[in-house]
Amino acid sequence: MRKTAILLLAIGSHFAVQAQSVPSIVGPGKAIDPYHYTIVKKADFEKASVSSAHPLASLVGASIMKSGGNAFDGAIATQLTLAVVYPVAGNIGGGGFLLGRKANGELIGIDYREAGPEKATRDMYLDKNGNMQSALSLNGHLASGIPGTIAGLFAALPYAKLPFKQLIQPAIDLAEKGYVITEREAAGLNSTHDAFIKYNTKPTAFVKEGKWKAGDTLVQKELAATLKRIQKDGAMGFYGGETAKLIVEEMNRGNGIISLDDLKNYTAKLRKPLEFEYRGYQVVGFAPPSSGGLLTAEMLKMIEKYPMGSYGFQSTKSVQLMIEAERRAYADRAEHMGDPDFYNVPVKTLMSDAYAAQRMSDYNPNKASVSSEIKAGTAKESEQTTHFSVMDAAGNMVSVTTTLNGPYGSKTVVGGAGFFMNNEMDDFSGKPGVPNMFGAIGGEANAIAPGKRMLSSMTPTLLLKNNKPYVVLGTPGGTTIPTSVFQTIVNIVDFNMNADDAVNKPKFHHQWQPDDVKVEKDFDVETKKQLQAMGYKIIDNVGLGKMEVIRVLSNGKKETVGDKRGDDSVAGF
Repeated sequence: MRKTAILLLAIGSHFAVQAQSVPSIVGPGKAIDPYHYTIVKKADFEKASVSSAHPLASLVGASIMKSGGNAFDGAIATQLTLAVVYPVAGNIGGGGFLLGRKANGELIGIDYREAGPEKATRDMYLDKNGNMQSALSLNGHLASGIPGTIAGLFAALPYAKLPFKQLIQPAIDLAEKGYVITEREAAGLNSTHDAFIKYNTKPTAFVKEGKWKAGDTLVQKELAATLKRIQKDGAMGFYGGETAKLIVEEMNRGNGIISLDDLKNYTAKLRKPLEFEYRGYQVVGFAPPSSGGLLTAEMLKMIEKYPMGSYGFQSTKSVQLMIEAERRAYADRAEHMGDPDFYNVPVKTLMSDAYAAQRMSDYNPNKASVSSEIKAGTAKESEQTTHFSVMDAAGNMVSVTTTLNGPYGSKTVVGGAGFFMNNEMDDFSGKPGVPNMFGAIGGEANAIAPGKRMLSSMTPTLLLKNNKPYVVLGTPGGTTIPTSVFQTIVNIVDFNMNADDAVNKPKFHHQWQPDDVKVEKDFDVETKKQLQAMGYKIIDNVGLGKMEVIRVLSNGKKETVGDKRGDDSVAGF
């Protein structure tokens, strides 16, 4: 009861601030110049660091910590900044998971995943013949769940040191005065231009005459006004008042179902993090409704008895073993994982050594299994996302994965409020056995229900060495997230890679259904041929995830790496 009270207090008006100016760290000649910045892929920092999807977000997070904040301050400021400078996935209209470890060893899991509105029904995306109408769960107003991000940030505030008004100010400045976009950002906005026109009822800042190009300045006045309401009134500046009114008006214009009561009643939830060991390292993952922590635990436990280090990185032997672990874990995902407040997820069984051994009992190192013959085990008991990693000088660790689901979410911007809504309803099982946008199949455990949180692949993760901070990691990538985290941990622990190689070496992915293995373009050619000879269907993929990693070196420095696959960038001091 006390934990619930803390969350409600954090979301309430207790955190409202008086209107007063906050010194800006954003602007020409200031700590962060939004018109002149560079992407930094890797660096070692003495005290504190951030790795995120955008240089400006990392710079803000690092500056906040340098000015007296801890890793939780840095995380809150980074998330708010991403909502401005990384609209494809950074958000206040979506949700996510925050996994933290305080310097004293206390673990924190904050679930601010989106939830089904009160008017949501199990069959809301089926036509009169029972066929799934996937377009309705992907684009437009009906695709959105109740946003959780702002509630999550206020739930994290008790662990921070600085006032919220200071943490949100950089985001306000960047929205109000604008920032220069990158080539990737321009390409993303241009490729989604027609969808922005189709799914919006009012003009948005993301549509312009002609094409966006690198170096253009994106100004978001409506978003700045929304952020100011949150700065002034706390979480109720989003879940009540003018912003809530604008969200509901937008829903009403486009056949959406989110109501004022849905917004008023949303709360972030504390979840006890999952803990397990892998080869003497302590791994901390996020509990359901994330599938990521359980999948990572299952996959690591399935391979732990094998001498991975002697097999070698990207050898046929190591890759084939990991593919088969991935296949079996994802079969369990479809059957056993969902919102624990609505479904009894068999967490203890899925994480047990005995269960891992049972799941691998039919493993054959000489040929591919067939997914149609691999079912979920008996476990009963009584793309578009972004990630950032933060660590401070005191030893606080924060790993946050947050999402709108698809690129730019539902493609719908709240008229007058300036932010994208999510399309997270697609992460429910709209119809058992029918895959979602990531090809994931689900059943009863993840059926749609009011107030229920859809199953997620987000996998914020912490790694401890001798019970001391060692690695903060995570990535976007839909259903490829857990396998990317899995492989990054194996790269560091089994193959003794530095953070740069662990992040940027080619990755692969199998998720049970469809029965194929996705590999990146620089994947080892000989291993690929040998896997095909064993019966694996190999699909070439441009890129899997965008990993953000901070690793503590033996000298205490923080080796910080942003993924080569995007505009990811690091900052620190």
